Amino acid sequence: MEEQNVSSMPRIGDMAPDFKANTTYGPIQFSEYIKDSWTILFSHPADFTPVCTTEMSGFAVRGDEFRALDCKLIGLSIDSIHAHVAWVNNVKKNTGVLFDFPIIADIDMKVSQLYGMLQPNESETAAVRAVFFIDPKGKIRLIMYYPLNVGRNMDEILRVLKALQVSDKYSVALPLNWTPGEKVIVPPPKTVAEMEEREKSDYEMVDFYLAKKDLDV
Repeated sequence: MEEQNVSSMPRIGDMAPDFKANTTYGPIQFSEYIKDSWTILFSHPADFTPVCTTEMSGFAVRGDEFRALDCKLIGLSIDSIHAHVAWVNNVKKNTGVLFDFPIIADIDMKVSQLYGMLQPNESETAAVRAVFFIDPKGKIRLIMYYPLNVGRNMDEILRVLKALQVSDKYSVALPLNWTPGEKVIVPPPKTVAEMEEREKSDYEMVDFYLAKKDLDV
């Protein structure tokens, strides 16, 4: 088996690594940009590429949905700020869609390396399609990775953002394929007394350890 070098990357539960960067909306300190709100940091391989154009347009078109969930968006690729601005302008002229969120110019690849967005067996010079969900405390809560040739699913990105927020707010878990409005899973009982109390409840009981309920929202 060929020996491989594995670079470290942030993990679920880690605090999001901080950095300074130039973006299409000016320079930022990442910790200040994300402060007190949910944030989705996502990378794309390159400007002026077809799959990336569909993805960035998807984020922009559905921007109001992210804002309604108190979630900021910020993109990244290993391109210059001039390439980013030219691409933003090109897409707006051709489609009418404005990428109205910052796009990090990571020409020196520092942020990509910091977040493990470079996967050498995929590409050493282009970031894969990584997605980091960061909560208002600055903690990484969910990570997605896609290869260069497969676009992301915007419905799934929004679904899991909603799921994380619901789970935090109501201290529940979410079952397979959960979408807003469906029943949620309540934590399993930790004592015999809790088990007996549960059996008297109006939960949907699959078994004592798997019980579902509607959310009172």
